[in-house]
Amino acid sequence: MNNERSAWAVGWTAFAGVMMVLQGIWWVIAGLAAIIRDAFFVVGEDWILKFDATTWGWIHLLLGLVVFLAGIGLFAGLDWARVVGVIVAAFAGIVAFGWMPYYPIWGVLFIAVSVAVIWAITIHGEDVANP
Repeated sequence: MNNERSAWAVGWTAFAGVMMVLQGIWWVIAGLAAIIRDAFFVVGEDWILKFDATTWGWIHLLLGLVVFLAGIGLFAGLDWARVVGVIVAAFAGIVAFGWMPYYPIWGVLFIAVSVAVIWAITIHGEDVANP
């Protein structure tokens, strides 16, 4: 493992932590909105994963809490938070491939950011907690 501290990697790790905290907050809010008043969300077409709004609310609430806590955990250099961060970034990068035909610049940008975040978290994730 590389023992040199990289300001660039620390910046990307901090970026990942902040984005995970914000994403967690947004998911918790969306989850609470669906749990408290399931008619808040408009149901469109039928999809393979069809749940009622309350079920999606609980899923978003629980995942939002995990992502929020993992975002905070990145700043402490916690290993489990780094694992969650890599999973979230990998998922975002994979989803970006679906955008390529419609938004190629955004798709490439999201993939590049996802790769940078994964690199920073896996190689220098503990540098944020150990200045």
